[in-house]
Amino acid sequence: MFSHIMVGANDLAESKRFYDAVLGALGIGPGALDDKGRCFYFTEKGVFAISVPIDGNPACHGNGSTIGFAVSDPAQGDAWHAAGVANGGITCEDPPGIREGEMGKMYLAYLRDPAGNKICALKRM
Repeated sequence: MFSHIMVGANDLAESKRFYDAVLGALGIGPGALDDKGRCFYFTEKGVFAISVPIDGNPACHGNGSTIGFAVSDPAQGDAWHAAGVANGGITCEDPPGIREGEMGKMYLAYLRDPAGNKICALKRM
């Protein structure tokens, strides 16, 4: 459905360090910088990118927005979350764990990245 997702960053080096860590916990290599100063993470399923906003204004998070990353199991989700916290991320919502609701049983872990973007690790059980 998606070709790519890009989020804003105020400090590209800080955000790259964060995403290199959390995406590295999922087996994705370090981000590649292009000549415009954007950082891209390429997989067979799509591309995730970070960039300082081109309009010159500060990056800001989308209120109500969440970007979810698939994990293979709760252990990988816990590693993802720990990598994020160790690299400038902030835990948000409930602690990582398995939750049950209308959509079934899921493992969920939430973080805010250094620019405030809300991201999630998810595994449907």
